[in-house]
Amino acid sequence: MKKIISLVIAVLFAFSLVGCGSSSSGSSSSTTNATTKATEATAATEATEAEATEEEETTELSGKVVVYMPSPSGLNEKYIADFEAKTGITVELFEGTTGEILARLEAEKDNPVADVVVLASWSDGLSLKETGVLMSYEDAENADLLYDGWVDDDYMLFGTSASAVGIIYNTTLIESLDADWDELADEAYTDLLAIADSEKSGSCKDFLAGYMHSTGEDWSAFEAMAAIGMTVPGANKAALEAVTTGEKAILVAGVDYNAYSSIAKGEPLAIYYPESGTVINPRPAMILNTSQNVENAKAFIDYLMSDDAQQLVADAYLLPGRTDITCDNRTNVDEIPTFDLDWTWMMENADSIAAKLNELCE
Repeated sequence: MKKIISLVIAVLFAFSLVGCGSSSSGSSSSTTNATTKATEATAATEATEAEATEEEETTELSGKVVVYMPSPSGLNEKYIADFEAKTGITVELFEGTTGEILARLEAEKDNPVADVVVLASWSDGLSLKETGVLMSYEDAENADLLYDGWVDDDYMLFGTSASAVGIIYNTTLIESLDADWDELADEAYTDLLAIADSEKSGSCKDFLAGYMHSTGEDWSAFEAMAAIGMTVPGANKAALEAVTTGEKAILVAGVDYNAYSSIAKGEPLAIYYPESGTVINPRPAMILNTSQNVENAKAFIDYLMSDDAQQLVADAYLLPGRTDITCDNRTNVDEIPTFDLDWTWMMENADSIAAKLNELCE
């Protein structure tokens, strides 16, 4: 009997051990399954987030951007071809002088068309800002690489390129010239002087405003130049043509990139910057706050400050806006003597100064 009881106890004990083992195994399996499911959920979440990030980074822009820009035409054509190839955005371009661009903006003010506007006059850009039509773009790429003062405090004007004005002369008529601005008011230069229409040329207008600011509004030199026959053949291109053909011998305050380009083509021209100084004029690129294509407009502003676009600027004989890109085909920013400028004063007075100069030369 005792043997039977012992056998029953042993069997029950064995079943108890099997039961415990089964319970432990079930618990372990349950824990493993839960861990696996959690890991899979985490992985799925991370994959979804990665896909969303990748989709965001690779989202392509499309549509168009309407841009108003001044010459040079060759540079603008290269800008557009490169930008369209890189982004897939179509550029609709209006090209004209600063005066023509501003006139078009005025005509369209009730039904704005442009997204991006580039001018050849920093003071005109500041005036446009004063009217409240510009959009701020604080995150513009490479804006921190532009020269000091070539971005306004509100990130509305970006000087992505620049020109300076100098004295350009025809070397077949004058072998060598190094006269300063006021020294051109000499009877030896009677009927030899030309100057661009400063009401059409933003560069010439800003030069005159800078000159008048630096001299305390001393008009004597320009009055004397007008008295000995200085004429206004037209905007920058026409004024330079008058000197290139020999109709005139000296272009007062001629835009430098035009001269360098013409010299490279073999024209009999030379250019220098008078020791007393001149004006380096950043060409502001701006987004209108009425833009119908804001993201595309921002992309175009970013492009203008990109490595490739800045090299195109240098190749076109303009001054790059970025301090880390220089030219080997023309004089650079740090080599040009400049006036001590007050752009706010110049903005307020440039139009009236330009009009007075034209009146003197009539």
